[in-house]
Amino acid sequence: TRTMASRHSFENSNEIGVFAQLTNAYCLVAIGGAENFYSLFESELSSEIPVIKASLAGTRLVGRMSVGNKNGLLLPNSVTDQEMLHIRNSLPDEIVVQRTHERLSALGNCIACNDHVALVHPDIDQETEEIISDVLGVEVFRQAVAGNMLVGSYCRFTNIGGVVHPGTSLAELDELSSLLQVPLVAGTINRGSDVVSAGLIANDWAAFCGLDTTTTEMAVVENILDLKGKSSSELINGMRSALVDMLV
Repeated sequence: TRTMASRHSFENSNEIGVFAQLTNAYCLVAIGGAENFYSLFESELSSEIPVIKASLAGTRLVGRMSVGNKNGLLLPNSVTDQEMLHIRNSLPDEIVVQRTHERLSALGNCIACNDHVALVHPDIDQETEEIISDVLGVEVFRQAVAGNMLVGSYCRFTNIGGVVHPGTSLAELDELSSLLQVPLVAGTINRGSDVVSAGLIANDWAAFCGLDTTTTEMAVVENILDLKGKSSSELINGMRSALVDMLV
């Protein structure tokens, strides 16, 4: 069942994509946040996928330090054996969990992926590229988004659609769309923030946005990710032009 997008915050932060990692097969949530951060994910998701409390390298930045999809989960080398074991034991057996020696260790900032394709920071190690391809079972493209090397920070896409940095040109949107084979829209989250993946986490049937996200931004997200059925295209076109006016 496809749900609507929900708004959420971690303690006083709207950057929920920093503290949670959501895929079609599991959800990782930072340990030690207020209980209601965890319980919202649990109530929305746990009938379908495991929701796991974890820390990575002693931090709560599970969304920025890791990257994953339904096939696997990549973690930085700084993750402790105990954390690794806990995550491995909590995930379904078919999901491969692996560490990488990548020096760009905030993997979530440097890699964006769905279950088929990954966009990665142009300077990522060749070895890491191969690991991404093997563990996540994806085709890998080195790419910048709107001139930003940190592709993981500036776009969020599922197997259905995606949102990218508002400064992305139409030509680049087309190019990215054809690489990823999903429709994309350039937009913002959390009332005008361009760091899309910090304010938005999504899989093919659920999405969560930061608490400051406006109704317009939510509607754009729900439309492109095909949540809550199709809204009338006129409404969305009206909203898109409103967004463009807002950004110009």
